[in-house]
Formats: sequence, C-alpha cells, structure tokens
Amino acid sequence: MAVTKIFIPKIPFKLSHFCYLLFFSILLLLEISTSTAAGDCAAESPPEPSNPLIAFLQRLQSDALKTLGPESFNSKLYVDLSLKHDIAFTEAAFATLPRVNGIIPASYLQSFLDAYFGEAGSDLVYAEPDDFVPEPEGFLPKVENPMVRAWALQVHSLWKNLSRKVSDDVKERPERHTLLPLPEPMIIAGGVFRELYYWDSYWIVRGLMVSKMYDTAKAIVNNLLWLMDVYGHVLNGARAYYTNRSQPPLLSSMVMEIYMKTGDLAFVNKSFPSLVKEHTFWNSGIHKVMIRDLQGHEHSLSRYFAMWNKPRPESATNDEEAASKLLNSSDKENFYLQIASAAETGWDFSSRWMSNSSDLTTLLTTSIIPVDLNAFLYKVELDIAFFAKQLGDIPTSDKFLKASRARLSAMYSIFWNKEMNQWLDYWLNTSNSDWEYIHQFEARNQNDKIFASNFIPLWTSRHNSGSVEDDTMVERVLQSFEKSGLLHSAGIAASLSKSGQQWDFPMGWAPLQHMIIEGFSKSGSKAAWTLAEDIAIRWIRTNYAAYNNSGKMYEKYDVEGCGKIGTDGVYKPKTGFGWSNGVVLSLLEEFGWPNDREIACQ
Repeated sequence: MAVTKIFIPKIPFKLSHFCYLLFFSILLLLEISTSTAAGDCAAESPPEPSNPLIAFLQRLQSDALKTLGPESFNSKLYVDLSLKHDIAFTEAAFATLPRVNGIIPASYLQSFLDAYFGEAGSDLVYAEPDDFVPEPEGFLPKVENPMVRAWALQVHSLWKNLSRKVSDDVKERPERHTLLPLPEPMIIAGGVFRELYYWDSYWIVRGLMVSKMYDTAKAIVNNLLWLMDVYGHVLNGARAYYTNRSQPPLLSSMVMEIYMKTGDLAFVNKSFPSLVKEHTFWNSGIHKVMIRDLQGHEHSLSRYFAMWNKPRPESATNDEEAASKLLNSSDKENFYLQIASAAETGWDFSSRWMSNSSDLTTLLTTSIIPVDLNAFLYKVELDIAFFAKQLGDIPTSDKFLKASRARLSAMYSIFWNKEMNQWLDYWLNTSNSDWEYIHQFEARNQNDKIFASNFIPLWTSRHNSGSVEDDTMVERVLQSFEKSGLLHSAGIAASLSKSGQQWDFPMGWAPLQHMIIEGFSKSGSKAAWTLAEDIAIRWIRTNYAAYNNSGKMYEKYDVEGCGKIGTDGVYKPKTGFGWSNGVVLSLLEEFGWPNDREIACQ
C-alpha cells in the first residue's frame, strides 16, 4: 500500500507546550485521514527481533535515558510500549521533538509518550480464569494452622490478579506491538514482567496444580507450544525481542505435572511433537558440545548459546554502558552474545558465568557446560520416553531411554566431583561453536566454586530408579550440602559469592529452594527428608513474614534474615509473584503446617 507522506515542520524549542500539544493533535487527525487502511494490512506473523518497531523503541529508550537520567530508569518499559498509530507516522513525529544539546526536554518527551503510545502492559487485558474458586475442594489438607491456611488462600487468590490475555489490538495490528499474539490466557510473573515467561511457568503450573486450576495450566502450556511451533524453540518470554534465545527447558515437566494430575493423554499426544522438537533444539547446532573423558569415551552435552550479538533490546542502554569499556567492536559483539546467553540460563546475572565476579564484561556463558541445563535435559529425555510408552510408541521410548542413560553417564564423567560430592559446571578452553569439535576433559576445568545449581541433579535423578550411583550417593550429597554454606536462616543462597549480582549471595530464589527441597524429600533418605522439611519451613516463614509486612509476594528474598526481601541486582524488588506463589503452595501441599507450629519468624 502506498503511504502518503506528511510534511512535518521543524518546531522551535521556544514554542509553548500548549502549541506543541496542539501540533500533535493536528498530526493525529492527518494520520487518521491518510493511513486508515494500515490496520487492514497488518502482518499475520509476529514481528521479528530486528523489526523496525524494536529498532525505533530502542532509539526512544536511549533518548529517554538521556532525558531522565539513570536513577530508577526502567529500560524495559520503552520496548514494551504499544503504538497508537503506524510506526512511520510515529517516527516522523519523534523526529520533530526539540532537543537541547541532543536531549529532549522531559515535558516534551512525556507529551509525546502520552500522544503516541499506550501504557506499557496495555497490550494485555485482564482475563477471569474460569476454573478459579475461592477455596478449591481438597485444598491443602495438611495445613491445619488457621493463620497459615488463611494466608495460603490469599496466595491462591493471586492467580486471579496475575491472569491476562492478549488484547485484540495485538492480534489485529501486530506490527504496533512487541507482545506476541499468544492464543490463550496466561498467568504473568508480575512487576515489569508483564508477559508470559518460560521457566517461570513451570512453578506457576506447580502452584496451579495445588489450586486445582488445570485448565489455566493447560492454557499456559498451549501458549508455550505455540511459541515452539512458530519459532522452533520456546522463547525466553512472549515478546518479539526475546526470539533470540530460550530459557531452561521445562516444557516436558509442565506436561508431566498436568498429566499426573489429570490423566489427560490427549493433551500429552498434542504436546508430544513439540517436546521432541525442543529436545532437538537443545542437542544440535550451537547448543551441542562434544567432550572426550579421561577414559577416551566421547559424550554429547548441551550449553546455553543465544542467537544474538547486539545489545538486548529490553536492556540495551544497560548493555551498551557495560560494553563501553571494551575497545573494539568484536569484543563488544562477544560481550553482547555472552550476556544474552546468560539471560538464556535464567540466572541473569551471576558470578557463575563470569571469570571475574566484579566485572560483568568477563561473562563466558557459552564456554560453560552447565550442570542444571543437562540435568533438565536428562529429565526431558525421561519424560519423552515415558510419554512415548503411554502413547504406544515403543521405539521412540527406547530411543529416549537410551539418550537419558548416555546423558547420565556424561554427567558423572564430566560434572561429578567425588572429593566435593557435588556436580560442578565445566569450563571449556574455548567457546568453539562447531558442534563437531571434540573437547578434551581436564579435571582442573571443573568450577569448584559452590552454587545451588551443584545440587540440582538430585532433583532430576529422582525421576529414574537406578540413576543414583550407589546406595551412599544421597547421604554423601546430603553431607556435602550441609557443609556447603548455602543454607541460611531464611533459605538457600544461590551462591557464596558476594558479587552484587542477583543470582549470588545472599539472594534466595523460589525455584532453587523447590528443586533442592524436592530432590532431598523424594530421595528415599529419611535424613534427607528431614533436611528438606527444615528448608521448606524456613522458606515458608520468610515468605509469610514478608507478606505479613507488605501484603505482597516477592520475586526473590534475602536468606540472611526471615522476611527480608531481595534487593541485589539491576532492578528494584518485583512483586506478584508467579513462581514464589507456586513454590509456597507446592511446599505447603507437600509438608503441610501443623496447628501447633509457629508461623512467625523464629
């Protein structure tokens, strides 16, 4: 369609604010008369990461930072804005904004935002979940304490607050939005995380199982399956700027949780091709790593590797500032690759990925074979084998059982450290992206620093009888954990490093608590179960105390004190919060809360 050009005169800076708003209004009338048909020509497919909208919103983000300054600046807000009008018209108006020494005055910037954009988050609308009831039948039967039960029902009710669906305008005019047109309602995380996120969704689904909201959980998974089908992998989140990376692969785990609760084999059958497709994504191309152990056996493992070497649009101003100390463009491109890959891990950010814990530009994510990623993929293989058997596909079941045994062998050969009794990340000598290149194992390349991820394989190993190396394995891992220094008064720290990064000490995260607790509680060891219950009690108490003080559930907590919310990282504490809600409900279902147990901080 031909686009009518609109002449937009230069506006003197001294023009009154009123006149400028009047000028905006005239432009809007012109736009309505000249491009009415634009909405009829909207692209049927979601925008690509390099699309004109994202490029424009990044320029807006950069100029907004110059205007507002770095204090409390929210870079993500600008790439989440929805256009009220076509991009060419909006860009033309943006070009007319007055600048003083290259900086747009704050009042003009705000007027422009008000006139040309919807508020961040307006591309999602509230969706009443059909399967929500205030108190589900059989809800938390082990929770006897009335105060804890009342709180748990309040946490349960938060699913309603976090329920959203994509607005009609996103589906009708996708070129005006970075939000992707997901087909079904969803539960968002909360705070600035206004959209669906991948690995967050697993713990949201776990909580929804407790809340008996099976249809809502299926809708979440259906959205993730849609992303898988459209993009070939499950995106980090449901925005056009997230297409360059995924997140920890827990899709099969969500399908498994739903199947175990509902017995819905048709849902499994529908999901199955996407699960196999995701397994291929993580086990081929740049994600695949070949390594030869000391006995000469060759193993295939997986790593995080984003398909990106530019600033992440949602954090472009932060990435550019961090990269400004680097001297040449190739170093900057490598940094952008490493930081996007670190975001793919879900641990963004942590000293775990850095050669110098005080310098973010030393990220080496793609040179690391992570313990937890391969533990997740081990479970993916077991899940697919199980589903294939249920569906009557014995050859596929056998194939994935064989793959799971090969990965388990690789994990013990490459990750297991018998002196520490932990699984350790392995650092490659090179980040060679050639998946046919075979790295040679060297024991000194195991990262012997202590992270909560060193214990995640215990969570996935419980899904396969016979996966524990010997009868003393659980006890040795238990003793190692107890001596690790990770456990504190309010839960498990992500690491022992005080780097200031949010996935380091003293931050505690709901997913890490849940996986380690469940790994110990399901291990078959009485001592491990007792420790798991102790950690669960600490975590439930700190969540309760923070909620009691503020009426909010938080994204992360400070494990050094009961009720302390987490503050380390690049943004202020976020509330909502999807995975924290899901983990608390799951732990209360598993361990209960006796009437005589005190809920207050001890």
